[in-house]
Amino acid sequence: MTTKNPNISSKATQAGGKLSFFERYLTVWVFLCILVGIALGRTFPGIAETLDAMSIYQVSVPIAICLFFMMYPIMVKIDFSQAKQAAQTPKPVVLTLVVNWLIKPLTMVAFAQFFIGWLFRPLLEGTEIIRGLEVSLANSYIAGTILLGIAPCTAMVLMWGYLSYSNQGHTLVMVAINSLAMLFLYAPLGGWLLSVSNLTIPWETIVLSVLVYVGLPLLAGVASRIWILRHKGKSWFDQIFLKYLSPVAISALLITLILLFALKGELIVRNPLHILLIAVPLFIQTNFIFFITYVAAQKLGLVYEDAAPVALIGASNHFEVAIATAVTLFGLNSGAALATVVGVLIEVPVMLMLVGFCKYTAFWFPREPEKATLPDPRCLKYDT
Repeated sequence: MTTKNPNISSKATQAGGKLSFFERYLTVWVFLCILVGIALGRTFPGIAETLDAMSIYQVSVPIAICLFFMMYPIMVKIDFSQAKQAAQTPKPVVLTLVVNWLIKPLTMVAFAQFFIGWLFRPLLEGTEIIRGLEVSLANSYIAGTILLGIAPCTAMVLMWGYLSYSNQGHTLVMVAINSLAMLFLYAPLGGWLLSVSNLTIPWETIVLSVLVYVGLPLLAGVASRIWILRHKGKSWFDQIFLKYLSPVAISALLITLILLFALKGELIVRNPLHILLIAVPLFIQTNFIFFITYVAAQKLGLVYEDAAPVALIGASNHFEVAIATAVTLFGLNSGAALATVVGVLIEVPVMLMLVGFCKYTAFWFPREPEKATLPDPRCLKYDT
């Protein structure tokens, strides 16, 4: 059953409602945090070295802590009966698997080869030594974009689904299935696309990142939700607990960005032109995959609350695994590692833009707003 806001007309087209000042200018805060992170890393290089040393199998402990606090407020709001129902609806899951593992890797190779391998190649002169072999910078950048393109997002997409008023139960199911698929497909697919027979995949990094970024906050969210509802009641959970928890997720996202760019900002500052050139195919790929998935979801008759997370999962990447793999294969200061860091640089602002597009075009789809996990129930504004 849908809910109608008496203050808007029947032609309301947008999912969600009035945002706070902080939420309205979230993109601005994201860019500020990126700049602060880069400035910290440049001004105090010892901070980056200290943070970089605090890792287990190349999974950064400080970033893992921030991501936990970013994911937990989302997980605790999920009604897991929705997840059970979502598992019985195969269309969104099948669509996300087809896009992530059959379409997205090939389009990433095509865009990278066209722009970096051909159009921008004269501007990317230079070589580097990798495993004793001299490799052109352009080819190294292409390798990094491929590693990024074949790593579907398994953590931050929950944030994008949360902000777009999506069905978080279904999002969680899709994240779980893509996480399992990545364990089996990432190495052979990467080896084939990179044409490297001895591709070394840091399995510990992949498994640990999935457990830390998704598993721990999921477990904490389930356990605390059950305990609170049993001992405090739903009214206390909705009106008091969630009220104080709501700012935590976005605050943790911003702190995560500061840490990420404090760690990798030096690579960005040293290569400003190359950053711009690498960003072009990554930007086009993100938007291209989003739109073909969004249109496919509409043609398949998915409701908005399921269509939005399917498209957002396709568009986003698991950059933590991509960075770790690039560093393992090619080295910390390699062009491949730089390309994966550029993915971080553009992904958050672009994904926020796409979240806004989803909310604005929600009227393209049938609606089931009762499935959505809302950032703030008072902001509900749905078309009938």
